[in-house]
Amino acid sequence: MQISEPGRPQYGDGDTSYQAAGGIDGIRRLVDAFYDQMDSLADAADIRAMHRQDLSESRDKLSCFLSGWLGGPKLYREKYGPISIPAAHAQLRIGSLRRDAWLLCMQKALQQQPWPEGFKQYLLQALSVPAERCRTRD
Repeated sequence: MQISEPGRPQYGDGDTSYQAAGGIDGIRRLVDAFYDQMDSLADAADIRAMHRQDLSESRDKLSCFLSGWLGGPKLYREKYGPISIPAAHAQLRIGSLRRDAWLLCMQKALQQQPWPEGFKQYLLQALSVPAERCRTRD
């Protein structure tokens, strides 16, 4: 799916999404807001428990992944090597409720960003694909 704001290239083309997010700084703000939601939402307690107490590495990995995924520099590959989303999550018990809790954290984090509504909607819908690929259980 590609959405754009009037007079702008379509999100998902080249680095348009990376640019719309404000580059790596904007992505890091989103990721910080995401993990803040995970820390505070009761609905996310289960997925929060799947992470280490110190979220520094998780924050960095998600920021690096999103950089390349949004069309920017492939920071995850440069720093951590290649990623296979299903393989990276295979040892975790992630069903639809945990997937939905992850997406809820992302939705609330997106609401806090100073981005066009169309970009927020595009990004939430696009992120549902890798979120689903993390699911290891029905």
